[in-house]
Amino acid sequence: MPEGDTVWLAAQRMNSALGGATLRRGELRVPQLAGTDLAGRTVSEVVPRGKHMLTRFADGWTLRTHYRMDGSWHIYRHGSRWRGGPAFAVRAVLATDEWECVGYRLHDVAMVRTEHEDQLVGHLGPDVLGLDWDLEEALRRLRSHPDEQIGVAILDQRNLCGPGNLYKVEGLFVCGVHPWARVADVEDLPGLVERTRSLMLANRDRPEQSTTGDLRRGRDHWVYGRKDRPCLRCGTPVLRGDQGPDLQERITYWCPRCQAARSAIDPAARTGEPDHPPPLTSAH
Repeated sequence: MPEGDTVWLAAQRMNSALGGATLRRGELRVPQLAGTDLAGRTVSEVVPRGKHMLTRFADGWTLRTHYRMDGSWHIYRHGSRWRGGPAFAVRAVLATDEWECVGYRLHDVAMVRTEHEDQLVGHLGPDVLGLDWDLEEALRRLRSHPDEQIGVAILDQRNLCGPGNLYKVEGLFVCGVHPWARVADVEDLPGLVERTRSLMLANRDRPEQSTTGDLRRGRDHWVYGRKDRPCLRCGTPVLRGDQGPDLQERITYWCPRCQAARSAIDPAARTGEPDHPPPLTSAH
């Protein structure tokens, strides 16, 4: 699933193409909105909200779209060939005289009055990349579930929205926190949240995502995607495991040395690697 910084960058580009312009073509190719014609409407702005994209129109309506695992928006000069996939995968077309924004495999496509956007995104926690970022509110929400595994809690968009699996994994590594530690046992929870946020801020203006400061392939992430390869900090082989209710979407990577458990963790934790079970007690 795309990270919040990916959606943020896409929204900036969409806003540059559509903001203030009137649509000459506006199609929503989903059953519930198939009869909606957006042509003639003026786009006020395109803004991200966590992993949701909100296209606001001057007449007081908002189009919400979500990428989920495989969605994407592509922007083409008017008259250029679309190359984002087969025609049947197109879910939305927003076109001006100059630009054509084509949404492929989009999910959660909905139209709502702008004043009622909270019906769609009001459940989300503070936006990590938003102008109204509220650290204290994010901490309050995290701490309201002290027994939750921190690796699950960071991904829960109701606590804070924007971070995905990449930034969860890398933020935990940088702060030396075991993915299965309880929220209550994280010694510096504000530091973890702010460091995760800083990693996303560092990448939001570019498509490449590096958490090490090195954009070279194989050197761009500390532990993410590095199962059985050396930790870039200490050289210990990186472990991989499944975590959370949606296990296939929440593969976790960690270094058993740099992120040694400092307190007891869930004995039912599933690593998916029987030869590398997670430590169950403190490694002191």
